[in-house]
Amino acid sequence: MGIPDEDVARVRAAADIVAIIGEHTALKRVGRRWSGLCPFHAEKTASFSVNAEEGFYYCFGCQAKGDVITFVREIEHLDFVDAVRWLADRSGITIHEDAESGRDSQRRKVFLDVMEQATEWYHQRLLNGPDAGQARDYLRSRGYGGSVVRRFRMGWAPDGWDTLCQALGLSEDLAVGSGLGFVNRRGKLQDSFRARVLFPICDPSGHPVALGGRILPGSEDPAKYKNSQETPIYAKRKVLYALNWAKPEVIKANEVVVCEGYTDVIGFFEAGVERAVATCGTALAEDHFRLLRNFATRIVLAFDADGAGQAAASRFYEWESQYEVDVAVASLPAGSDPADLARSDPGALRTAVAEAKPFLQFRVERVLAAADLSTPEGRARAADAALHAVAEHPDNFVRDPYLMQIATRCQLDPAPLRERMAQILREGPKEVTGPDARRPRPRDTPASEEPWVREPEDDWEGGADGAAGAGPGGRPVGSRGNGTRPGTGPGPSAGTSRPGLEALRLAIHRPETVAHRLEAELFVDDVQRRAFEALVTSDDLHQAIDNATPDVAELLLLQAVEEPHGDPDDTFSQLVRVASRRALADLARDARASPEAAAQAGTSVVWLRQAVSQLDAEGPSSEAVDRLVAWLVERERSGSGGGT
Repeated sequence: MGIPDEDVARVRAAADIVAIIGEHTALKRVGRRWSGLCPFHAEKTASFSVNAEEGFYYCFGCQAKGDVITFVREIEHLDFVDAVRWLADRSGITIHEDAESGRDSQRRKVFLDVMEQATEWYHQRLLNGPDAGQARDYLRSRGYGGSVVRRFRMGWAPDGWDTLCQALGLSEDLAVGSGLGFVNRRGKLQDSFRARVLFPICDPSGHPVALGGRILPGSEDPAKYKNSQETPIYAKRKVLYALNWAKPEVIKANEVVVCEGYTDVIGFFEAGVERAVATCGTALAEDHFRLLRNFATRIVLAFDADGAGQAAASRFYEWESQYEVDVAVASLPAGSDPADLARSDPGALRTAVAEAKPFLQFRVERVLAAADLSTPEGRARAADAALHAVAEHPDNFVRDPYLMQIATRCQLDPAPLRERMAQILREGPKEVTGPDARRPRPRDTPASEEPWVREPEDDWEGGADGAAGAGPGGRPVGSRGNGTRPGTGPGPSAGTSRPGLEALRLAIHRPETVAHRLEAELFVDDVQRRAFEALVTSDDLHQAIDNATPDVAELLLLQAVEEPHGDPDDTFSQLVRVASRRALADLARDARASPEAAAQAGTSVVWLRQAVSQLDAEGPSSEAVDRLVAWLVERERSGSGGGT
């Protein structure tokens, strides 16, 4: 049934349009109106106007317009009825609908309510619980007194299987739907967080939507940090930790500082830079840029941007242009992070932000600073490496001034540098990741050591001798064996199928990021595949290791002591890419067997090549990802060549 007109009118009248729109873009009062950047298109000059008295908005740039219901429909992607329900829930208004519709409309509100209850329960446990003494001691040792704990609503999750669920009387639907609990393999409801200091993650309006947890020193849990799984109220790529607290200062300064972790954000706040936010266990993504540009036009990266590879750098430049923001990098002292620096030298932390350099300038200076400029040979090598970094920028008007800087620093004539730049642009820029950019990456080095978006290396070919691979640090990670599985040839070494290793690390440390996407059929390496199967068929990691064969147990153990480095989306797409290319190789091999086999494989080969090309071109967001996964799974499970 529809919503009565009088209920719609009550909801519209009760809604605070300025507060609702203000969660998505910064609004400033101008006379009796409110003005800000339009949340529906990128702009530098505010053209979005809100009439709070009448409850309407209008954008003079893109002509977006409507009332508060229209805004909610557009921004939340809801139909009219759901938008009215959303506003009614927010305003505490009861609308007259049938029972089933009303129940659906309450779902988000119920999850928000239970997350608020859990946040407060955990907070009080940290403040007053006798079992939280060690947590309080740890926080004091980090310089976090009671005022900090209260300001950021930090909490403590007891070391019990279902303490929270029992205390709040959570049903399975509430616990699982809010991300506060899960049903373990014994069919029992279990708390998602145990024996961890908790940091509530809020939406821009301050409602807790998720939690981040850190173990205490000395814990045997291999996962140092753990975040809530994605839920109906929490999408990690659309939420930034502490934006709700940082928003006033971000708007005032027109600048936001992006950190790596919760304690880094707190460190900035304690140092007087109260405009810091952090990503929630994921790389800085386009959705984050889309959100941030509504509050500030300058984004300062406060962790090592030199780890960004070519793919990440090109995306930053693209997003800079698309969302009309400036990306800068705060140069922190080597070996320090914001949390440590805030305690030892808060002035240096403030200076690093004040003197942040443009992203490209930071990368070029890092390359040149690490080079030997005392000899002609050293200057030539440094110039070439720096040119590769500059070539990643799409704008020639930006590239050429940096080229002149390189010429001056390296004492070279600009003319040959321009010729070299043109050659690099024709060939396509190679990846430059820092001072050692020209040095080949060792095969035992993790694909990424910084939390930036990057394309994982396509390093899936096994060694020529078929020997056991090596994990990080050169440690063996299991023998190749015959590496066979139905429908395939020998698989690569467990140590060199890097996407598979990263996927396993994510499955161990941050299962909520990949558990709903991974399939055993995506692992081209036999040992890695069996390791994944051991994980999904066991109650916990200890059981998986105890019940595994020696090679799988060793692989799992090594991944358990290594932190995941890659972005889950990039890792997943690379895993799909590698499995698809292996399937292509298998089909090509089969086609050589006979004309009949060639005819049978031909259609699949054409389709598969097209899908892989689409994935290569579009990256993790490509629609080809899901189609390739379905094809690969069906191919193996049916024992056929796969459908198209």
